[in-house]
Amino acid sequence: MNGPNFRTLDLNLLRVFDQVMSERNLTRAAHKLAMTQPAVSNALNRLREAVGDKLVVRSGYGVEPTPKALAVWPAIADALRQIESSLSPGEFVPAQANRTFILAMADATAAELMPGLVEITMREAPGVSLRVLPLSTRDPRRLLDEGEMDLAVGFFPTVLAELTGQEQAGRLPAFDHQRLFGGEYVCVMRNGHPLAHVPLTIERYCEAHHLRVSFTGRPFGFVDEALAALGRQRHVVLTVNQFFTAGRVVATSDLITVLPRHFISVTGMEHEFTLRELPFVLPPVLVHSLWHRRQSQRGDHAWLRAAVVAATRKAFQGRE
Repeated sequence: MNGPNFRTLDLNLLRVFDQVMSERNLTRAAHKLAMTQPAVSNALNRLREAVGDKLVVRSGYGVEPTPKALAVWPAIADALRQIESSLSPGEFVPAQANRTFILAMADATAAELMPGLVEITMREAPGVSLRVLPLSTRDPRRLLDEGEMDLAVGFFPTVLAELTGQEQAGRLPAFDHQRLFGGEYVCVMRNGHPLAHVPLTIERYCEAHHLRVSFTGRPFGFVDEALAALGRQRHVVLTVNQFFTAGRVVATSDLITVLPRHFISVTGMEHEFTLRELPFVLPPVLVHSLWHRRQSQRGDHAWLRAAVVAATRKAFQGRE
């Protein structure tokens, strides 16, 4: 932060700044801080004068951070969490906890991980509840930033590339991640499909009728991108946003689709499918957990991440 004299800076202002950045709303921040809204506004004004930047500006029913605020917040949030963790070590006791965690993941991932995660939760933290939201984006950072979810689990290649670039540039990313498992995509069709017993060439693949899985509903996905790079395209008859829906439709039609290989065994429909290797190259599926770095030092969040890792190991034991 440019300008302020750190020796005279009231560090309580940083707590207010951190809460406002988390909530993006002065009223909610004041409630979390047990302060009045005028007191929060006054603290922000003092910090603005110290750093020479507006930090946040009003937007609709809340506030939006300035580029300066976004740049300094990760370091400030990390420092505050580390202090909090140091002063209150071991404050999260799973057996005594009573809170809700919100996770976002695709239905295929939830089918793999949730049985084990529920078992761990009921055994270690019976007062904890879990909410699983559908993963509707390949970039959930805004939702994590705004506190809409505690943890996102999925395939985030663009996000991870950006975070790596920030680290290589010497910047502290606002988000952290952990690899959970890897896999590959395969072409899936019903038993008895005309392509089930002939070589699946790129020509036959593109001439077939396709079902696309798109979490966002976009009419162009990573399969289409891979085909476009080869000067090819496919004929998509139907686009859905769930792997289970795709499996059910493909099992009862002449549409073909692309699904994660690891997902097939948990559908309960694997005996209805013929799997074929794709006649072109797709990058492997590398599923990561992703969270906001301000959560990293929290005992409850650390427990959640460890539980997800344990559930993943149980689900994929012997398969990787």
